Amino acid sequence: MSDLDIETLPVALYVHVPFCLSKCAYCDFESAVSDSRWHAPYVDAVLFSAAHWASYDLLDDVPTLYFGGGTPTVLGDELVRLVQGLREIVSLRPDAEVTVETNPDTTHEALIGSLVQAGVNRFSLGVQSLDDAVLQTLGRRHSAAGALAAADVLATSGQAFSVDLICGVPGQSASSWRATLTAALGTGAGHMSIYPLSVEEGTPLAERVDAGTTPEPDPDKAAAMMQIAEQILGEAGLRRYEVANYSRSGEESRHNSSYWTGGAYLGLGPSSASMLPSDAFAIVAEMEGWAGCVRETSDTTPQGRTRFTTTPDTTEFIRHPLAAPADIERLSTEEAAREDVMLGMRLTAGVRAEQVAAAGLTAVLEGLESDGLVELSVSGEVAPRWRVTERGWLLGNRVFGRIWQGSE
Repeated sequence: MSDLDIETLPVALYVHVPFCLSKCAYCDFESAVSDSRWHAPYVDAVLFSAAHWASYDLLDDVPTLYFGGGTPTVLGDELVRLVQGLREIVSLRPDAEVTVETNPDTTHEALIGSLVQAGVNRFSLGVQSLDDAVLQTLGRRHSAAGALAAADVLATSGQAFSVDLICGVPGQSASSWRATLTAALGTGAGHMSIYPLSVEEGTPLAERVDAGTTPEPDPDKAAAMMQIAEQILGEAGLRRYEVANYSRSGEESRHNSSYWTGGAYLGLGPSSASMLPSDAFAIVAEMEGWAGCVRETSDTTPQGRTRFTTTPDTTEFIRHPLAAPADIERLSTEEAAREDVMLGMRLTAGVRAEQVAAAGLTAVLEGLESDGLVELSVSGEVAPRWRVTERGWLLGNRVFGRIWQGSE
């Protein structure tokens, strides 16, 4: 317990690295083509902001540390300095999961070795496809051969690693998708993320779709490919444990699981998101003097949660790493309970029926059950749990939207 009365709680730590070698055609994440002159100042700003958050005792119990982007490995040795610096500032658990996202073009044996020595024990490789024609459609820099070579570097490191793949790409055939899945399994990855292609406004892909030079992705084909992935990966021992994630037993992403189970997290870097219990956020906001963030003092005020984000402007973050949040969203206890059920339904394990009832959502789930989207699993050995059906998995946005709205 700190002098500021912020209770020590597990906080997952995320670091957003906003640099890439190039922008992919489909990507709308906050990132830009790398300018190495900004790398060292960016690392300094992240370490400075981490030390400041640590002064509130909010980084005294960090179970997971995740470096995402962008492409963190584009930082090279500066990424090693960042990992080492954070390990000196925050209190990582002895068994903490420390993950770095990487792309084939920046996955070099020497850098990966240095990161492992610095304490990284998990990597996430952005492959997206192992078909060169599909990679070209997606605007990826690397080839299929380059992706396999990068995966071999990660396998040789001896650390756990994941492979990201995209399905439902215009021009992508079922046979191409099967070949990609088979080749990805051959890398030895213990975890895979499978995402249907989404056309995001303002991206080069969206411009091509609007111009008619690239067909719009077919959601039915994407759904069929998701089913193919579940079959092929399942037969190889990677079970689906979340809407888009598969793993061998014990290799699930602990960091991402904290998001799906309502855990507290802090984001460092531009466009990063954080979520804290509202009382903890209120104490920080009061101490920082953030305008409009009034600390609630009534004992009857519901706890709730507060989600907040940093500026999306990298230059602004580097110059003012301790600026007030760019956006703040407050969730009441009722909203937080509803969100927990919504996110929990992303998991194949589902949500306990008593948790659904406590959130006042039993009638909503029963309505979804009548539509064939969820089911109540009852076993004499475990407590009843609500889970999505296969149809509900493929129509997840419909399920999650109705749960969040709390409507039947």
